Amino acid sequence: MNKNNRGTARNTLYYVLIILAMVMVVYFFLGDGNDDTPEIQYSTFSEQLEAGDIKSFNVQPTNGVYQITGEYEEEKKVNNNNGLAVLGSTESTTKRFSTVVLPNDSTLSEITELANENNVTTSVEEESNSGVWMSLLFSFLPIIAIFGLFYLMMGQQGGGGGGSGRMMNFGKSKAKEADKTANKIRFSDVAGAEEEKQELVEVVEFLKDPRRFSDLGARIPAGVLLEGPPGTGKTLLAKAVAGEAGVPFYSISGSDFVEMFVGVGASRVRDLFETAKKNAPAIIFIDEIDAVGRQRGAGMGGGHDEREQTLNQLLVEMDGFEGNEGVIVISATNRSDVLDPALLRPGRFDRQILVGRPDVKGREAILRVHARNKPLTKDVDLKVVAQQTPGFAGADLENVLNEAALVAARRGKKKIDASDIDEAEDRVIAGPAKKDNVINKHEREMVAFHEAGHTIVGLVLSRARIVHKVTIIPRGRAGGYMIALPKEDQNLMTKDDLTEQIAGLLGGRAAEEIVFGSQSTGASNDFEQATNIARSMVTQYGMSEKLGPVQYEGNNQVFVGRDYGQTKSYSEQVAFEIDDEVRNFVNSAHEKAREIIEEHREQHKLIAEKLLEYETLDAKAIKSLFETGEMPKSYDENEYPSENGQSYEEAKRALEKKEEQSRANDNEDDSIEPKENSKEDSEDQNSSDTKDE
Repeated sequence: MNKNNRGTARNTLYYVLIILAMVMVVYFFLGDGNDDTPEIQYSTFSEQLEAGDIKSFNVQPTNGVYQITGEYEEEKKVNNNNGLAVLGSTESTTKRFSTVVLPNDSTLSEITELANENNVTTSVEEESNSGVWMSLLFSFLPIIAIFGLFYLMMGQQGGGGGGSGRMMNFGKSKAKEADKTANKIRFSDVAGAEEEKQELVEVVEFLKDPRRFSDLGARIPAGVLLEGPPGTGKTLLAKAVAGEAGVPFYSISGSDFVEMFVGVGASRVRDLFETAKKNAPAIIFIDEIDAVGRQRGAGMGGGHDEREQTLNQLLVEMDGFEGNEGVIVISATNRSDVLDPALLRPGRFDRQILVGRPDVKGREAILRVHARNKPLTKDVDLKVVAQQTPGFAGADLENVLNEAALVAARRGKKKIDASDIDEAEDRVIAGPAKKDNVINKHEREMVAFHEAGHTIVGLVLSRARIVHKVTIIPRGRAGGYMIALPKEDQNLMTKDDLTEQIAGLLGGRAAEEIVFGSQSTGASNDFEQATNIARSMVTQYGMSEKLGPVQYEGNNQVFVGRDYGQTKSYSEQVAFEIDDEVRNFVNSAHEKAREIIEEHREQHKLIAEKLLEYETLDAKAIKSLFETGEMPKSYDENEYPSENGQSYEEAKRALEKKEEQSRANDNEDDSIEPKENSKEDSEDQNSSDTKDE
């Protein structure tokens, strides 16, 4: 029986059970169908029979008793306890009745005598076989329904793995073998991770041609762990391995191992590795392995931990007594700090590959991969875009180009230009612009001088960063922002670099104090970043002269369970001194920012005024204002009129007007072109005539 037929049979059984359950409910509420024949007590029946109120009755043996049904001489009011009467009134008027009599001689003789004395017509019927079967059916129907529902539940639970449709199939693995025809990703589609690709290419070659390595005594690696920040391409690398490998590739998520039943996780691990060993050489990819690979003994509640049993089985399968020949496990995680040490040792994960954020060269390569299917104008330089996006991961860069394409489509363009990419970068960093926000004049001026303060400090302290753009257009939660990009990628930061960053962050608050003599809530995020940098300088990087080159706090997140109950490695006095040093770093940077703004008050005021006029200034305009006090001649604020509309309708009308103008220009060009062609044709004709002469 194929899968479709099996599924049809299962659905049919499901509906049959539903119908039977409905029949049981109806039978429970409506009784046996004798809604118009209320049941009375035997004592009531005897009294009515003796009083002559009964006209006739019928006696029939049923299930070991005598069922008596009859008719009154006149209609009577009776209490009906059958059927749906329990939900409403229990009194009804009827001429019929029914009762049950025990099968003994004294009772039957008493009924016969009373019937003869009152001339009541009686009749006797044989026992009905259908009643016995109906009784048996409704006795065993609940048991059948319970077993059927349990079977369907087990089939549904185990439907994701194994493919065998048997009961208790939920212990089968949910891993799926990669479809080589559906997976189009290859190593050529992965850019910015050349060293990582080389490591994985070697793993694939080991499986394809193991003799070349085994002749030198090399052992096949048991596992490869891909670790790194989110969005750096760990899963994409695994997909490329699946596309390039000529061996079976099984993929599963770490959360797929653990279910509601105890022991399911370990059972699925065993089934997964058994399947892979049968098809060896093979590759198993476990995404987000930290879901099952967290350090054991971290549960603070004690008792049995299903996740730990799953991890134990995974450890045994990867490097246990039986070994794991011909199967390589590739895993991905961004929380390698919480993984169990037994999982990370050689023999299980022999290679731990860090897939970090790409450098400027890698970002350019990633942008070229994602720009293959996007039409770009000649003014788009992906190398410049890569320089403007430090710290962006592969997923961020793909999002930038996708947003640029959406912006270009919204502006009615056929190709993506540099302004679209610049807008996309701002949308990814800070969110979409909120041009229709109503901001009062004083608040708008305060935001302009605040951002101008960041700009002035960034221009003066240009040791590590260059001011790229400043705007007072609200985006996301920010009322305005200034973007400062590093001159080049830096893996190491000096004390002076970090101090300048803190001063640049506090330039906005310093400008508010100098110009307005007040303090606003707009600098809250600046303080958060500045405090974090200063605290890292003191507790992690050992840049405090007072506390010395000692690391007091690690840069890893606290793993609840592993660090639970442990005290700090320093005293309360040291904690006080740490807070004092952090405060000194921030205060000194604040004073530095105030000095810079006081020294350049004219440039600061000029940039703030131009911000109020233009709302956005790029690097070229900022540099010109700071050095010459004038805006560059080529600066155009109305390049895209659709963005200056304060509502959707105004923006739409501006865009339609621009499209009509472009169509009119195209029509003029088309009308001129035939004349030019005719003139050229006549000149060609004259030249040909001259040659003939």
